[in-house]
Amino acid sequence: QVQLVESGGGSVQPGGSLRLSCAASGKIFVPNIMGWYRQAPGKERELVADVDNGGVTNFGNIVKGRFTISRGNVNVTLQMNRLNAEDTAVYYCNYWDPTARRNYWGPGTQVTVSS
Repeated sequence: QVQLVESGGGSVQPGGSLRLSCAASGKIFVPNIMGWYRQAPGKERELVADVDNGGVTNFGNIVKGRFTISRGNVNVTLQMNRLNAEDTAVYYCNYWDPTARRNYWGPGTQVTVSS
C-alpha cells in the first residue's frame, strides 16, 4: 500500500500562482510515476502532469506551459502559474506502480481561482 498526503491547495486570484506538494509513504518501488490530476464539477478527471522516477515529465494539454512539475524520491511538487478560473478543480496526487499495475490516489485538495 502507498499513502499520499497532499498540501498547498487554496484560493487565488486570476493570474496568481499556487504550489501543490504530495508526499508518498509505504511500499515505494521503482519504477514509479507520480503526478497530479484534477477534476472540476461535472467533468471527468484529467491529467495535469506527471513525472517518473527518472525525471521524465508528461503534461496534459491544459497546462500550455503554465505549470511545472518536479519530484524527489517520494514526493512530487506542482508549480502552477498564471492561473485562471478554468483551473478551479479538486487536484489529486497520483502514484502509479507500472510493475504491479497499481494506482493510488490522494484525498484531493481544492484549488479555487476567483476574483
